[in-house]
Amino acid sequence: MNRRLMALIGMIIVLMGGLILAGCGNKASKPSNDKIVVTTTIGQIGDAVKNIGGNHVEVHSLMGPGVDPHLYKAKQSDIGKLQDADIIFYSGLHLEGKMLEIFEKMNEEKPTYAIADSIPKEKLRKDAADNTALDPHVWFDIDLWKIALEKVRDGLIEIDPENKEDYLKNTESYFAELDGLKAYAEKEMSTIPEEQRVLVTAHDAFNYFGAKYDLQVMGLQGLSTDAEYGLADVQSLVNTLVDRNIKAVFVESSISEKSINAVIAGAKDKGHEVSIGGELFSDAMGKEGTEDGTYIGMYRHNVDTIVDALK
Repeated sequence: MNRRLMALIGMIIVLMGGLILAGCGNKASKPSNDKIVVTTTIGQIGDAVKNIGGNHVEVHSLMGPGVDPHLYKAKQSDIGKLQDADIIFYSGLHLEGKMLEIFEKMNEEKPTYAIADSIPKEKLRKDAADNTALDPHVWFDIDLWKIALEKVRDGLIEIDPENKEDYLKNTESYFAELDGLKAYAEKEMSTIPEEQRVLVTAHDAFNYFGAKYDLQVMGLQGLSTDAEYGLADVQSLVNTLVDRNIKAVFVESSISEKSINAVIAGAKDKGHEVSIGGELFSDAMGKEGTEDGTYIGMYRHNVDTIVDALK
């Protein structure tokens, strides 16, 4: 092989290497069909983005089934998903308390929205134990959730104005489905007898739900599962179950059953039988690809489970 041919081959190799490096410098998750790459935290937000964004988005949710956002710490793979995203949506109101610093840094590089922060403060519920803390579980009030999701709609329009009409139309259609869900929940929850309208769970995730459908809600832990609970908390809840003759308590898909089992055992020691009324979805949804893996399916599951147990 002569020197001229060897030099030509060498030049081709150098050029190809440069193209490969240039390709690596681009955002790796940006698909060839030019969809907007969206990263969210909880599945409830991810499902909403899919409904509002439609065919224009590719959605990655960091927190899947059974994951507790209060305690969640970002993994190395999560950092990659956040870096590769065109836009980021998270809940806010300290739901993802251990990730706030990451979101603040991401906001310096790309659009990063805490969607629940857009809800007027006077509409939010406060922590009974700490008047300065706000309840982040806003998705259990469908009217408030729609306000938060307007931030998703507006964020997508801002980054992709060419498809504004699609985002507006998709939002209108999805909100109509949520209104239907709200009507279904109101009808079903109204069938629970007044003396049975007490919802006992592992932590205070259902206060918005209780306020909406006239249920007294009791949780062993506070708004965050990061809060500690002790023997006195268990005993106080046991006394309430016995005094009010409450027969059912509920476990949550993202929280260990250990705390609720302690309450059941405590009630049994006092001669009061309490059963688990079912598993509720609180901070996480069901498996992707199932009905419970959608916001509407998750919500209906909770309504049906609560009604069946308390009715």
